[in-house]
Amino acid sequence: MAATKSTYDGFSAEERAAMKEHAQEMKKSARRSPKTAKVDGEQDVLGKIAEMSGTDKELAEALHALVKEHAPALAPRTYYGMPAYALDGKPVCFFKPAAKFKMRYATLEFSDAAQLDDGPMWPMGYALTKMTPAVRKQIIALLKQAVA
Repeated sequence: MAATKSTYDGFSAEERAAMKEHAQEMKKSARRSPKTAKVDGEQDVLGKIAEMSGTDKELAEALHALVKEHAPALAPRTYYGMPAYALDGKPVCFFKPAAKFKMRYATLEFSDAAQLDDGPMWPMGYALTKMTPAVRKQIIALLKQAVA
């Protein structure tokens, strides 16, 4: 009898790792006091950004600075191991580095908590390859709208 090789077409190794990170984040968040949540969250985000390299790191650093300056109501935290920014504990947007899921570009994505509604259909994710002045301007507008 020949051995059969089974393959699993479910979650990739990267997706499983992200889910494990999310479980750890939830446990850590439950142990934090509300007083230290924002400071601790920022340390977590900066730690994740420090682990990145190349374009991912440059984009994440620039995005972090934009959020701090133009959407200070958003609290930094991690979301599935990625830098994210939350309002009232719910993630509004997050940065998905290209390397994390072996993609050809990074993305800035928004959750349903973001106030980006525009008719019956609107984008929730944006590919990022370079932080130009025009891209900065567009991100600032999206951040302001997301927390409006």
